[in-house]
Amino acid sequence: MCNNCNHTIHGRHHHFGWDRSIPPVATVAPGESVHFECVDASGGQLAQDSSAADLASLSFERVNPVTGPVHVDGARPGDVLKITIDGFTPSGWGWTANIPGFGLLADQFPEAALNIWSYDADTLAPALYCDVARVPLKPFAGTIGLAPAEAGHHSVVPPRRMGGNLDIRDLAAGTTLYLPVEVEGALFSIGDTHAAQGDGEVCGTAIESPMNVSLTLDLIKDQPLKFPRFTTPGPVTRHLDARGYEVTTGIGPDLMTGARDALAAMVDLICAQHKLSPVQAYMLCSVCGDLRISEIVDMPNWVVSFYLPRIVFE
Repeated sequence: MCNNCNHTIHGRHHHFGWDRSIPPVATVAPGESVHFECVDASGGQLAQDSSAADLASLSFERVNPVTGPVHVDGARPGDVLKITIDGFTPSGWGWTANIPGFGLLADQFPEAALNIWSYDADTLAPALYCDVARVPLKPFAGTIGLAPAEAGHHSVVPPRRMGGNLDIRDLAAGTTLYLPVEVEGALFSIGDTHAAQGDGEVCGTAIESPMNVSLTLDLIKDQPLKFPRFTTPGPVTRHLDARGYEVTTGIGPDLMTGARDALAAMVDLICAQHKLSPVQAYMLCSVCGDLRISEIVDMPNWVVSFYLPRIVFE
């Protein structure tokens, strides 16, 4: 519970997908703070005692629930909703899965795999992985957005101009996010909370972890915004930088192929150096490794790099 928040939105008030016709569960004034209880990305289908066998019965109609929506008084199309992320209350557990058919290397990893994480919710000390690695944590919300103007139900899976499943790990405490308002009241919702993720979320999941989020909703009138933007309060990789990185690359005329090649090379490198299985290495890459476009101007070939922080093995 957030003692200083004006409103609390309980986890039972969640929905799947975006739809401007979903009734708001609360109305807030610009400048008020709101405490959201967020369900994990499985919608409660996975638990601390789950195994990879449980992935076979995972219903995708219940994944990525978002808590809300919240009506912001006075919000109109053409305005901008200013979201200041005040903090997170983590649960202390999470999961990472390789779900068949999902992820950047889905064709190479057809078998289901699941890792259940346990971490200290108070200290957020690096979380142990497979007895050989410790992953630094940085809580954030993977899905954060507003209702679209287009009528009907819209999947929560793809990101949109009004936000949604952005999976930007720097939407962490202290960050301010700006989203374009498309409907009256904005209709803000949030969920898909993560304890850690690499840029790219390459296997399709991060450390998916239920947690609560406190934020402040404000309004900027009559300043149309085409796509989301955000401001961070300081450096964004201090939790990863201390020991440097191992980096692999993919080079060629297609960025997606380059990304796959860089990631596949890192999976091979981790397996060779640290004796993890390929799927264990793949999931580790998803929770702490970063895909970067290193060069995109020297045609016909572009360079994609995959950065893995060395600190996870020290």
